[in-house]
Amino acid sequence: MFQKMGIVKPYNSTSPAKGRYDVTKKPEDMYVFKVPSLRNVERTAPYFHDGQVWSLEEAVRIMADIQLGVQLKDDEVRAIVAFLKSLNGEIPKHALTLPVLPPSTEKTPKPSFD
Repeated sequence: MFQKMGIVKPYNSTSPAKGRYDVTKKPEDMYVFKVPSLRNVERTAPYFHDGQVWSLEEAVRIMADIQLGVQLKDDEVRAIVAFLKSLNGEIPKHALTLPVLPPSTEKTPKPSFD
């Protein structure tokens, strides 16, 4: 799943990444990024496409602001963070190891973005 980063307000990032737009060149894909699973989110800092946010609490506040236009109270942030932490589970060993892929050649199929 992909989602625009900054639905209500723009996300201030120093990253030059423009999301799916960097691949498709379609204006509607500007700042649209792949949404990661929330499973083990407490263990996967830094957050966002640019890795600028290291605190889950700060990530929750930013998302509420730029995606919903809402300023959360401290107790609301704590409640959301507590829920997100409840999504922790054991990380499978295979998920911690990068796969060994064969080298690409001129015959390697390329994706089509049409």
